[in-house]
Amino acid sequence: MIRIYFAVASLSVFFLFSSVVHAQDVVNKLKLTGELLTDQRFLLDAPHDWAWNENRLTLRLSKNISGNSKFHSEIWVRNIGLPTVSSSADLYNKGIIDPINLEIREAYVQLFGFLSKNLDVKIGRQRIAWGTADKLNPTDNLNPYDLEDILDFGRHRGSDALSLDYYFNSDFSLQTVYIPFFQPANLPVGIFANALTPSMELPPGMTLVDFTDSVELPRYNLAESSTAGVKLKGFAVGFDFSVSYVWGRDGLPMSVYNSFAPVDTLGGVSINSQLSFYRTHIFGFDMAGSIGGVGVWAEAGLFLPENEVIMTTDLTKFFPGSPEPVIMDSVVLEKEVYAKFVVGADYNFSNGIYLNIQYLHGFVNERGRDGLNDYFFVQLEKKFFDEKLKIVPLAGGFIVSDWRNVSENYTVIYIPSMSYMATDNAEIVLSTALFTGKGENVFASLTDYDMFMFKLKYSF
Repeated sequence: MIRIYFAVASLSVFFLFSSVVHAQDVVNKLKLTGELLTDQRFLLDAPHDWAWNENRLTLRLSKNISGNSKFHSEIWVRNIGLPTVSSSADLYNKGIIDPINLEIREAYVQLFGFLSKNLDVKIGRQRIAWGTADKLNPTDNLNPYDLEDILDFGRHRGSDALSLDYYFNSDFSLQTVYIPFFQPANLPVGIFANALTPSMELPPGMTLVDFTDSVELPRYNLAESSTAGVKLKGFAVGFDFSVSYVWGRDGLPMSVYNSFAPVDTLGGVSINSQLSFYRTHIFGFDMAGSIGGVGVWAEAGLFLPENEVIMTTDLTKFFPGSPEPVIMDSVVLEKEVYAKFVVGADYNFSNGIYLNIQYLHGFVNERGRDGLNDYFFVQLEKKFFDEKLKIVPLAGGFIVSDWRNVSENYTVIYIPSMSYMATDNAEIVLSTALFTGKGENVFASLTDYDMFMFKLKYSF
């Protein structure tokens, strides 16, 4: 079945290229652009295990028709991961030996001047990026997060959506978005797989022997699975700004029911956990501009869960003679407003040095007033030889999860890099990623995974 799938995919790509070549000879050309990326990483500690293998072909197709409509698509064809052969039967399956996947990131039609000269409509799978901060955007909540690579901040998947933009004038516009189907975030893979998995604290004397879970998706109908948003954008006194509202669901599930069962007489337990996605209201504001040549931006999202999230712990199996279920309820997320926000600035010095700094309160997986950590990011770079060579001696971040005891609750990330433009469209990047820290936050779990990274990106 897998071989048939890839045969069909290959034929589709072949006919796609054929149509592109033919389209070059007509007046309204179908434009093809894209890039080839190879991303290879291995751990610095012996025995230097391979940490990441990705070879990605990105194909973008776009076409403007008569000036009043546009087609655009983006497709990823990837070889990602390493072979996972566990038996001789797997050697007959190319999908296991040489894993490849095909992903439609975007595919939409945009109609300009629809019903009114001031109204544009976009229909199809689309990336709807909100926010003005650099990759860290608390207001960017329409598309699901793509957390596959935890070091690729700000990546989202596209959503099947209807988007309308009404332009009042050159400075002000109103965007409304409707997404009929809920899509959860996809979690990190490879060595990053446990980065977003919360640690489980058990009562004294208990040892976890087995853990299973099930995820409950919202029912796919107009009321349960849909997401809607509205955004007013404007420009005043030299600053771009916007205010927004999203009625949606958190893309990362929360545990709402845990059933404990004994498995031996030594305190071993098995746990079955049920997870679900809660509905939330998100009010956003962002602005960006410059002050004295310094680029500045600020962005904030106010999150209000529609209901408090309660986790039920079922211990009935520990008391087989109990006439009633032994159940404990605890509130894991209050029905109260909490804020995630980011402020930042950048500056280009006269000697060619570029500096970018940001402060973020609340990462993508953090919720509630008491569950938000502080992140400080910085990047300093310098270009040489007509900007062909770029050195980044300082890049990374400092994270604090508890200011009352910083020495036991911090993480330092250091990612220096060097990139070289071998040709106008070929870039080679060499970098390292170093982690150190203690406590519980997204990146503290990576302290044993210092790595070297090589990337080659060829654009066409």
